[in-house]
Amino acid sequence: MKISQLSVFLENRPHSLLEPLQALAAAGIDLSGIALADSEQFGILRLVLRDWARARGLLQSGGWAVTVTDMVAIHVEDQPGGLVRILEVLAAAGADIEYMYGFFVRRSGRVAMLFRFARPELAIAALEAAGITMLGEDALY
Repeated sequence: MKISQLSVFLENRPHSLLEPLQALAAAGIDLSGIALADSEQFGILRLVLRDWARARGLLQSGGWAVTVTDMVAIHVEDQPGGLVRILEVLAAAGADIEYMYGFFVRRSGRVAMLFRFARPELAIAALEAAGITMLGEDALY
């Protein structure tokens, strides 16, 4: 199960994070997940939201460079070692993680984490074989 994520490329200058978020808020688009990575020259704003196609169009029309990335949302037990179990399954399968971050959902003793894999199909197959729950868009929003 893959989840669409927007990656918005930002200049590394004051208020560059504020502006695309203001545009989304003004359009009534709600965020479900957000992460920010930066370098000296630019930042990458990663967004997960229900209406990602509309958000992409809005941001692109505002002049931002936007790409869509496939992510995998995984239910992680909210206890010590919960994430370790997931990482052990992925390591045993040789599934490389490019990056990951937490998501705003917390249900029934579990949290959701979003993962970007070099080979998502390999990771999904390993997780399914281990009985680890993945979430689709319907479960996240």
